[in-house]
Amino acid sequence: MKIGVIVHGPGIIDSGCAKKIIDILKDYGQVTCRLGGTMGRTAVIDANLEDIINIEDKLLPSESIKLLSEDNDVLFLLNYGKSTITGHTFGYKVLNNAGKDINLIQIERPKEEDGVIIQWNNHDNRYILEELSQRLSLKVISSEEVTKIVEDLTGFNRDNDIVERKVAGVSPDENIMMNGIIIGKVTADSLTIIAENNRITKMIGGKIKQHGIEKLGKVDLTKAIIKTGLLRTSDNIKPRRMEHHPNKQLKAVFLNHAAEDIYKYKDADILVSIGDDTTLLSSDILYRFNIPVIGITDGDLDKVVLHGFKLDESLIIQLESGYDDIIGKKIYEEIFNKNDEKTIKSINSLKKDILNLISDTSIRYTIVDKQLK
Repeated sequence: MKIGVIVHGPGIIDSGCAKKIIDILKDYGQVTCRLGGTMGRTAVIDANLEDIINIEDKLLPSESIKLLSEDNDVLFLLNYGKSTITGHTFGYKVLNNAGKDINLIQIERPKEEDGVIIQWNNHDNRYILEELSQRLSLKVISSEEVTKIVEDLTGFNRDNDIVERKVAGVSPDENIMMNGIIIGKVTADSLTIIAENNRITKMIGGKIKQHGIEKLGKVDLTKAIIKTGLLRTSDNIKPRRMEHHPNKQLKAVFLNHAAEDIYKYKDADILVSIGDDTTLLSSDILYRFNIPVIGITDGDLDKVVLHGFKLDESLIIQLESGYDDIIGKKIYEEIFNKNDEKTIKSINSLKKDILNLISDTSIRYTIVDKQLK
């Protein structure tokens, strides 16, 4: 049997379940594994699983499913949602986005009492399901059962140009992230997001972050990827440090408030990041590759991860509220000459140039040791 495995999110990796399940599946055939989504990539690196789980391609979970469905007899989606509802909803949405009658089995929250195995669609995998149920001590439920639960709690209503979408499994004070951008904070036990003419205009059970809405721009609310809470919640993360070989001509790169693939900067020598959460994420990820960050922040941190790591060589500069964008623009124009990267003499000389630029504006700033307390 040819088996395709889609690993989603850091939780399933940090818990040790991904490696355990992949090893079990190897007893039943030839296994090919891919990451679905991007947030699990750091967890794969920390667990030293890059040779087992393909993390090179930046694919959505539905894209990984479609790709692996071409060459495999059965697919397994491994996920560790923060609750039963969020896990079930994730599988339901992903399969709808994949848009095929795919032979997909989801293994959800395998270490929890409410963990389950879900057989999506009407394929016959009785033998392997029975064996996995026994070996993992998880009950098997049907897609019909899950679909009913999810459709009662999620879904959307459309009235001409107005779309209302319910988001399941939320808790007060959680961040609301849409397509990788923080757009608000949950204020109640239920959340409905409303868009008019493809722009987010209102939340019921949530408070809009206007700066995030501006960055997001137009969006198809029916297809948008929505996450609430922290991106990585394990409190026992041991980051894996890899050797960095400096370029012959030192390369600095510029990143401005972007929900981009930060991993593409792992061959740079230093990164200048604008924005609190952009700095937190880039510092945390590039820590693994021994690449320091110069972060321009203003204290408006949404705290997208539980713990963030920072090299001693990194420099986090916190300005007065609202000035990070202004200084970021000046750095981009005057130091980077409106380019996304530049050659520098040394990391210290770049730090000095940036601090001198800020000092010339008379904007007050402090050097921050850690963004997370």
